[in-house]
Amino acid sequence: MGKFNRYLITAALPYANGPVHIGHLAGCYIPADIYVRYLRAKKADVKFVCGTDEHGVPITIKAMKEGVTPQDVVDKYHKIIGDSFAAMGISFDIFSRTSNQVHHKTASDYFLKMYNDGLFEEKESEQYFDPKANMFLADRYIIGTCPHCGNDKAYGDQCEKCGNSLSPDELINPHSALSDAVPIKKKTKHWYMPLQNYEPWLNEWLLEGHKEWKNNVYGQCKSWLDSGLHPRAMTRDSNWGIQVPLKDAEGKVLYVWFDAPIGYISATKELTENWADYWCKEDTKLVHFIGKDNIVFHCIIFPAMLKAHGGFVLPDNVPANEFLNLEGDKISTSRNWAVWVNDYIQDFPDQQDILRYVLTATAPETKDNDFTWKDFQARNNNELADNLSNFVHRTMVLMHKLCGGKVPPLHPDLITDYDRETVASFKFAKEKVENALEAYKFREGLSEVMAFSSVGNKYMQVNEPWILAKAIEKIKKGETHEKYTEADIEMLQKRIDICLHVCLQLAANLAILVNPFLPFTAKKMCHMFKVVDKMLEWENAGASNLLKVGYSLRPSEILFSKIDDSIINKQLEKLAETKKEVLAAAAANAPAPVAEEKPAAPAKPEIQFDDFAKLDLRVGTILQAEKVEKADKLLKLLVDIGTEKRTVVSGIAMHFNPEDIVGKQVTLVANLAPRKMRGIESQGMILMAEDNGKLVFVNPAEAVKPGSGVS
Repeated sequence: MGKFNRYLITAALPYANGPVHIGHLAGCYIPADIYVRYLRAKKADVKFVCGTDEHGVPITIKAMKEGVTPQDVVDKYHKIIGDSFAAMGISFDIFSRTSNQVHHKTASDYFLKMYNDGLFEEKESEQYFDPKANMFLADRYIIGTCPHCGNDKAYGDQCEKCGNSLSPDELINPHSALSDAVPIKKKTKHWYMPLQNYEPWLNEWLLEGHKEWKNNVYGQCKSWLDSGLHPRAMTRDSNWGIQVPLKDAEGKVLYVWFDAPIGYISATKELTENWADYWCKEDTKLVHFIGKDNIVFHCIIFPAMLKAHGGFVLPDNVPANEFLNLEGDKISTSRNWAVWVNDYIQDFPDQQDILRYVLTATAPETKDNDFTWKDFQARNNNELADNLSNFVHRTMVLMHKLCGGKVPPLHPDLITDYDRETVASFKFAKEKVENALEAYKFREGLSEVMAFSSVGNKYMQVNEPWILAKAIEKIKKGETHEKYTEADIEMLQKRIDICLHVCLQLAANLAILVNPFLPFTAKKMCHMFKVVDKMLEWENAGASNLLKVGYSLRPSEILFSKIDDSIINKQLEKLAETKKEVLAAAAANAPAPVAEEKPAAPAKPEIQFDDFAKLDLRVGTILQAEKVEKADKLLKLLVDIGTEKRTVVSGIAMHFNPEDIVGKQVTLVANLAPRKMRGIESQGMILMAEDNGKLVFVNPAEAVKPGSGVS
């Protein structure tokens, strides 16, 4: 297990303001569970902690919408989320919540330690205030008309219709979501963490010390650090959250992103009295599993907090995944465009491992990926049913039919080179899966498991024990022209025994290797083999004697059955109905056009169609973005256009932060002659629209595949 004597694995704390969906599972919870189950199989000392994040603006917004208290909201969704995780086999050692008293005390003490050490800056600033409700407003509490698309229900931080990031100052006709009053600016005091003071340390610890981190994580962190860090307020004006533990801080709570990651510490305190072993001893490996939207908090802000406080271990890795889309469209909780986990469990009872399999096989490990119900069906039918389930079922059925229901002997005198090669593949498969899991490459690990299952199917197909059995039957009935002796019959039976012995041992190895990924399936296999779960320990993988000769096994159970089109069509109809409802609601609430604040750009000279046809316009996805040195206006972008990845230099640095545009779709002039800018060859031009001095990407209304042509 290397230099570490214990492991602490965390999965991002989900907001307790709604159920979890498949995007959450694919983003961090299934990868984290796979890794933890693997560590447990290796008998590692590991703790897996999580819980609901129950503070912050999303909770109070949800309470306001539902006409209940924030406590009502978090109580409701903590249970729904916890039940969904348990049903999907996400095996937390503890699933806590940040409303617990132990967390309030832990977070308060943490803040006080930093405060007493002089690590905060006290600052006054002007923030929006509701004079009618007599309270300061978070950006989400301010609603107005979006200056980009005219949506009159845009929030002060984002328009959920067009997706643009906003500030309250940009909204047209802003008003308070609480009282409908026009907000005013008012002075308030907060405590800021001077993150810029930690830049040198972060550059050394992260950029120099963790170059092995995933490219998407490392790249986003580098972009933030290259852009320079700034002080960040660690308190907020609110009545919901952990009160700031200072005398002159009435009506102020800890910033949710200061409070939430401390939830990992408080959950460990709840779990074990030896919590400090997992947080304070240098031989602990701390790994955070998160989605890409949480990278900066877990890789920059929380490590800076841990360093500032002192005495805590730092994350060894943060294997963040990208986003999962649904049927070609971005998952959206506000539009109900999601496959909710609690709904899946009702619609597909006892079929959790199908979803675990599909979400792992298509995991967005290096780029955004797409979940479709047709792919779900195809992967189940072609890979789980026709490969894994087929091999195990045939092995068990033939063992009962041809070997009396017992594990047959191996007969060393008749073993062939092919038999030996197949048995040798047990250890090779273990090594391949292990190497993938150690590198957090869960898709690759699962692929190796399925490849190992294919080895079994091929081995059985080559040996054809059913053909040998028919030959024995014909000999016994005298239906053959040649004369055969009892020794010939015995030899044929021995070859049947050898084949099914190897297949059974391979199937037992499959159970061990598949267990981290598909735990319910591994349990069914153990039941058929009449073995206890101890067989699933990792040290047993690669062995060729897991099932003892002469041992009676239970009848076969089909691990995966094929899914009929009608089942999938019901899910597609459900999504179609959701889309129809969203479109109807949007049409009913269509905003009036926004008055132009300045005349549109004058028309350019008329061109012929042939002039336009020369342009090769492609939709691309921004994979990376970073500032160009000594060029305030330029960003260097890496754009995926389907057939290749292009470097594009664009003069948009004054309008966008690099980290905010990674994953955005853009329209690229793909056949523009390359041009060098600041020593960088730019291979295309991004199309932009200008609206009152603000630049906006020209992109498709719905997500499309990179490389899609524009015509």
